[in-house]
Amino acid sequence: MQKNRKAVIGWALYDFANSAFATTVMAGFFPVFFKQYWSFGADVNLSTARLGLGNSIASMIIALMAPLLGAIADKGSIKKKFLIFFAYMGAIMTASLYLVQKGDWILAVFIYSFAIIGFAGANIFYDSLLPAIAQKDEIDYVSGFGYGMGYLGGGLLFLVNVMMTLMPEKFGISDPTSAVKISFLSVALWWGFFTLFTILWVPEIRAAESGKTGFGFIRGGISQLSETFKKIRSQKNIYLFLLAYWFYIDGVDTIIRMAVDYGMSLGFDSKDLIVSLLIVQFVGFPAAIIFGKLGQTWGVRRSIFLSIGIYLFVVVWGTMMTKRMEFYVLAVVIGLSQGGIQALSRSYFSRLIPPDKTAEYFGFYNMLGKFAVIFGPALMGLTGLVVKNALMPSAPSIYEIEHIGQIASRAGIASVLILFIAGGILFYFVREEQN
Repeated sequence: MQKNRKAVIGWALYDFANSAFATTVMAGFFPVFFKQYWSFGADVNLSTARLGLGNSIASMIIALMAPLLGAIADKGSIKKKFLIFFAYMGAIMTASLYLVQKGDWILAVFIYSFAIIGFAGANIFYDSLLPAIAQKDEIDYVSGFGYGMGYLGGGLLFLVNVMMTLMPEKFGISDPTSAVKISFLSVALWWGFFTLFTILWVPEIRAAESGKTGFGFIRGGISQLSETFKKIRSQKNIYLFLLAYWFYIDGVDTIIRMAVDYGMSLGFDSKDLIVSLLIVQFVGFPAAIIFGKLGQTWGVRRSIFLSIGIYLFVVVWGTMMTKRMEFYVLAVVIGLSQGGIQALSRSYFSRLIPPDKTAEYFGFYNMLGKFAVIFGPALMGLTGLVVKNALMPSAPSIYEIEHIGQIASRAGIASVLILFIAGGILFYFVREEQN
């Protein structure tokens, strides 16, 4: 990595930059602030529906756009230009949240949706630059290094933002509401500033057809997209890996998105959940780097299987968890494996795909990541509902009804085991050397 050190650091700093949005905005403040401020006075279920609709629309747009955007970028060697466009669109939209007034939930959802599109869109082209800055024998480590830097960057700013909201007077801020709004500005500035290093330090391999302009890019991209659909179906290992990835990353994303809700159902305080999120960030920083090194030395396949095994343990333990301290311990364990499985999946996929079509193939990869999170929460919720309906007739008192509700919740989490088991079985049949 010696010769490419500057490019690798510049590439990883984009993860350092945009992870502030993932932690402070997506996972941390926006959902709570939306309910308490922008959707003030609305029914709790109604505000949840409003937020869910915005998330779903944004995710659907980027999932449908991802493969085509990748194909166009590969045809024109303009990955960095696309990254710059989406990254700064996301940063500008995030900063714009500062201006949204109390009760204006429509504008908040509109701006937030475009911020998500910017965040997810830029990630397609960020991922696709990985093969250009890392040799094949170091790609696992570099991918892990990127995720590690993401956990560090997102965790550092999130820690500062949490302190701002808990002790606004220490930062010269009038109240917690103003602190949250200023936090959105801080994310935009952080994201925009550290992206500059990626722009300046990361090279891009020029494609033979880079002379095309205007609609030539689009026509070439659409044509290439059609060809890639056919190729993926005929390339057994790529097809099997994407299917395996769809299952096990669905399990990972379900835990990420539903852990807070599950913790609240067990009666944990919101402060406990914020502390747990910070734990995941700071444990994830060294763990992602270590997993990248582990994939380089011990083998990426074994390391991915290890990560899947850790998640199986997390789910089983989660079904039996009763104490707050157990939630903290699970946060540590999740932090150990979350970045690792994401980083190694990215680096493993980069080995399977043609080097001149990285953005296009990573478009499919990221598309699956967006669609994956649809199935897991639905499986979890449906399982819980079925179990509750089956047991409810036998409940003679309020106490038993509450107990049945907890049993149903635990059964819902247990259903996530199916995703990791299916993903692990399918991944077993993927053979990198045969591609």
